[in-house]
Amino acid sequence: MAKYFDVHPDNPQQRTIGTVADSIRSGALVAYPTDSCFALGCQLGNREAIGRMRSIRNLDDRHHFTLVCRDFAQLSQFVRVDNDVFRAIKAATPGSYTFILPATKEVPRLLLHPKKKTVGVRIPDHVVTQALVAELGEPLLSTTLLLPDEDEPLTQGWEIKERLDHVVDAVVDSGDCGTEPTTVIDFSDGEAEIVRRGAGDTARFE
Repeated sequence: MAKYFDVHPDNPQQRTIGTVADSIRSGALVAYPTDSCFALGCQLGNREAIGRMRSIRNLDDRHHFTLVCRDFAQLSQFVRVDNDVFRAIKAATPGSYTFILPATKEVPRLLLHPKKKTVGVRIPDHVVTQALVAELGEPLLSTTLLLPDEDEPLTQGWEIKERLDHVVDAVVDSGDCGTEPTTVIDFSDGEAEIVRRGAGDTARFE
């Protein structure tokens, strides 16, 4: 049965955030809010939780998982970014964007796209997510909480608790959450390719 954490959206309780971070370090798979919609998250390299993510969403090995980072300094440890791409990403973060980039050796092999050796990264503009990633001290491995054969992600913490009670370990709820996943921009070849149009404005990348 999943634990349920009710977190203040503007002033998240530090003790609660610490408890959630500790559970992630201990192997938990959590559902949590972001600036676009709810996501599933676990610790980097947690094979069991990653397997559950794939099962919940029915994902194949070509799916790009996302490293949710606290800031650009953390992001740049896990992906290679040249100067032009740096400026483009810097101008759009924090925000509702996921960027696909070549991974560094810091990224576990099981997270990489099997052919391109790339991974998704993002810096969310969300108080609770930022607090959680800061407390964790490393990126949170994530994927959008979009169930198979459904058009929109789940948006209510209580509904997520009801429907995923026996497949996730915790639900973090901070109130209203969006229904639109991030905009995904692939920079793996140095040029911006819009892979998915979502919550982030694509105009700057057209």
